[in-house]
Amino acid sequence: MKIKKNNILRGGLMLALAGTMVGCSDGFLEQDPLSFYEPATTYSTEAGLQAALAQCDKQLKTYRIDGNWNNVGIFTNYLMSDVGMYAKTDMGGGFQDNFDAKLTPTSGMASGGDANYMQRFWDQGFSMVKYANTILTYIDQVKGLDDATRDAYKGRAYFHRAYAYYNLALQFGDIPLITKLISVPKRNYTSSSKEAIFKMLVHDLEFAVQHVPAQAKMTYVGQVNQEACMHLLVKCYLAVGEYAKAESVATDLINNHGLKLMTENFGTWQPSGAENTWKVTRNVVWDLHRTPNIADPANKETIMMISNSNDQDFTTYNVMRACFAHWSNGIIRDPHGLGGPGKNIARNNWEYNDTLDWVRAAGRGIAVNRTSYYYNKTIWNYDGETDWQDLRHNRKVGNWMEMEDFKYNNKSSDCYGQNYQLYATEDYADPSDPSKILVHKGDILCSDTIRSWYPTPLYQLYILDTPNENNTGANQFQGASGKGANGDMYLFRLAETYLLRAEARFYQGNASGAAEDVNAIRKRANAKKMYTTVTIGDIMSERARELYLEEFRQAEMVRVSWCLARSGKPDEWGNTYDLNTWDKQEGTDLNGGSYWYRRCVNYNVFNHDYGKGQQGNQTFEYKINKHNLFWPVPNSAITANNKGTLRQNYGYDGYNENIPMFTNWEDAVADEESAD
Repeated sequence: MKIKKNNILRGGLMLALAGTMVGCSDGFLEQDPLSFYEPATTYSTEAGLQAALAQCDKQLKTYRIDGNWNNVGIFTNYLMSDVGMYAKTDMGGGFQDNFDAKLTPTSGMASGGDANYMQRFWDQGFSMVKYANTILTYIDQVKGLDDATRDAYKGRAYFHRAYAYYNLALQFGDIPLITKLISVPKRNYTSSSKEAIFKMLVHDLEFAVQHVPAQAKMTYVGQVNQEACMHLLVKCYLAVGEYAKAESVATDLINNHGLKLMTENFGTWQPSGAENTWKVTRNVVWDLHRTPNIADPANKETIMMISNSNDQDFTTYNVMRACFAHWSNGIIRDPHGLGGPGKNIARNNWEYNDTLDWVRAAGRGIAVNRTSYYYNKTIWNYDGETDWQDLRHNRKVGNWMEMEDFKYNNKSSDCYGQNYQLYATEDYADPSDPSKILVHKGDILCSDTIRSWYPTPLYQLYILDTPNENNTGANQFQGASGKGANGDMYLFRLAETYLLRAEARFYQGNASGAAEDVNAIRKRANAKKMYTTVTIGDIMSERARELYLEEFRQAEMVRVSWCLARSGKPDEWGNTYDLNTWDKQEGTDLNGGSYWYRRCVNYNVFNHDYGKGQQGNQTFEYKINKHNLFWPVPNSAITANNKGTLRQNYGYDGYNENIPMFTNWEDAVADEESAD
């Protein structure tokens, strides 16, 4: 199977696209002036359509990552979730911890650096919409296409637009619906309800499923296929309450498209970065997450992948740097009080020891983004017993690493070669003055456990850093750090389809059938416990175990919150939710709120006293408000639409329930024809 390459984007067509696909800034709703080319001519040929479609495919990657050296864009969807936290404590007690106070339409929407990517998700999401709308606007003007080819282009464009709006509506709520390129600037958009938007997505994806070819009929991987359209349709069916249809399409996808959960070793064997330091025994979960295996034809679990391994379109993906614990931080002490007992040591350095080569085994983590206690501990514990058998949490095979698995490799340390420890187990006196105790028994040896003391799901996040691997002087292993590295990613894989079907069955009252789907994932992972029945909490915990940094976690939590309110089914604590109020609540107390909010405050540090803390000279306070379920619509977008009024989300400055919005997507589409 070939990976699709976007060579067609080079040269004049790329310039043409640059003119049509406007950058999303304050005037994201406006159409840039068309100057040096005529789009009707550019897109009058199939080559022009292919260029636009290739840009759509590339945007799937741009939406997740942008080459940031320190941060990974998708993690913004984990900062206010049950699974993740902001952890770069040397940035101070900034926006990323206290969302209640600092997330507003005019601030806290930073886009880049070590900050969050909320504004960027808005910008890049609407860029994806415009790329797709370019195809849909000009497709009927291209001569010589047979009906099947034309409809396949339309179906793929519908998929890209649906993928963008799926995430935008679950992140930003009620937003403008834009379905075409307009011939004159339009600054009088009206918001559309998320309900109306999702009904359009269902309509469009049903068309796409009928007309986009199955992967088996395609030459390349990385392009939209029928199976990806089905998978996204299942999600949209769940959102609009069509649970039986969601189950039916998921079952079809699972049974009839040549897909299967991978249960045996396959593909390219790619060991850990330093086998003498941290050995990985080959296993199917490790193989499943090695980047060269994502596009391998032997991998029958891949529904659709995102290509990030060819020189022309490679984007740096330093996920190991952004998400791994800062284990080489100087604030960690050894049991004798030496700070910095763990070091990033290059292979040509005199201190190098191939049994203590942690920088190649576990990366040069700086912990901008970290996992929560819930992800690290809670979801692996059943009835007081920790499941170390589950391959996703298995230290014996090497897939999972605890901080205590590291060993001090600074030769200045008296404890060289010993395992890290968080607490001193005995007093340690100054050798030159035995009456002076340097370290007392019970002292904590890491003064910043937010950033420097949490486990690593190595199987999920390890990427062979090819450029640094080829440089013996390198001591900064980051992930896919440059050209030559393979940073391919899953967009969708079959494991999630099983978990979506489990949801569909749960909402229909079939908790035992839902358990069968959850167990299918757990059996492949060799988990100890199997379920006879499941709660929605069990399904969400399995998503956390299986899909870390594959799913957009907060967006999926919002969708599930919506589904619970619509279905009337209880959460794991027995709470039910009102469809009229689930997304319109205010406060930071520990009671009430949406299912998203309850999970955040029950499973993470938010709004608890232990969510406040001093790290060095910085104060952190992890706090969220019930209205942070949705992010604010950026004020820049509202002011750019200066001849109309867009709605702001509940709880943010500018919210007004009386501002009208479309509740029928056909009306929103008809309104697009009206200029300023």
